[in-house]
Amino acid sequence: MLNFQTAREITSRLCREKKLSESEFEWKESVSLASLTSFKTGGNATVFYPLTEKAATLSYPAFCKAGLPVFVLGGGTNVIARDEGYGGILFSLAKLKEISVSGNRITAQSGVPVTALASLARKNALAGAEFLYGIPGTVGGAVFMNAGAYDGETKDIVCEARAVLPDGTIQIFAGAACGFGYRNSVFIENRALILSAVFSLQTGNEEKIREKMEDFMARRREKQPLEFPSAGSTFKRCEGYFTAKLIDDLGLKGARVGGAMVSEKHAGFIINYGHATSADIFALIEKVKAAVWEKKKIAIECEVRTIE
Repeated sequence: MLNFQTAREITSRLCREKKLSESEFEWKESVSLASLTSFKTGGNATVFYPLTEKAATLSYPAFCKAGLPVFVLGGGTNVIARDEGYGGILFSLAKLKEISVSGNRITAQSGVPVTALASLARKNALAGAEFLYGIPGTVGGAVFMNAGAYDGETKDIVCEARAVLPDGTIQIFAGAACGFGYRNSVFIENRALILSAVFSLQTGNEEKIREKMEDFMARRREKQPLEFPSAGSTFKRCEGYFTAKLIDDLGLKGARVGGAMVSEKHAGFIINYGHATSADIFALIEKVKAAVWEKKKIAIECEVRTIE
């Protein structure tokens, strides 16, 4: 409650100083994190929604400078929320959804779903973003973690990202400055809030692009447990190994803790198959990691982030 009061005082001050108006942001208290995350688990949180980039660029640094705990949330598809909730400020970019096309480039704000980005690219006969189709995340999250699938990665098509640092500096990160690696970027370390990104694509054939997207989606439906709540692939790829195969080889498909289960369809997914708690999911993650280490002496890492 103290964190919320302090944050609310900050936004009220920004309004008094005529730097922001009340119409540029929203506060929501006691929001169920289960309603905001794809695992469908977790307690409550106070959520701040900037409705304009200006609101994001002014409020985020102000919260950080005040020493408030802030967790930036996009689509909520690669995170686990704790059962006890989150006591800081959940900073949601979900309502920043402007997107535009100019030539072979698409500029999209952080809250744009990547599937919408891929669809817009297809409508404009722009190739290169097909791998994003069907990924249940947003532009901000994709850039933040260098999301990828089917031999494509976000780094392959992002030419620059615009972000605000915790000290209030607005900076454009281009090329190597993004620090992209496997499920990694400079934004994880510098805590920059990604506002938007520019994607550079190639002129292509709309029908061929559509066929590729439909093929990727068909593969997802066939191989992934899309019918259950999850956070996508739970574990990072191991160097030299397919993590899902390691888990499968140990006979862990179907392993359960409470309502959490290692998918019988794809061993790389932990799913909420029936009223799981976050504690169930955390316990199953640790059970899988321990089994792989005990039998294979390989330390696997969790790809999913925890809201804390």
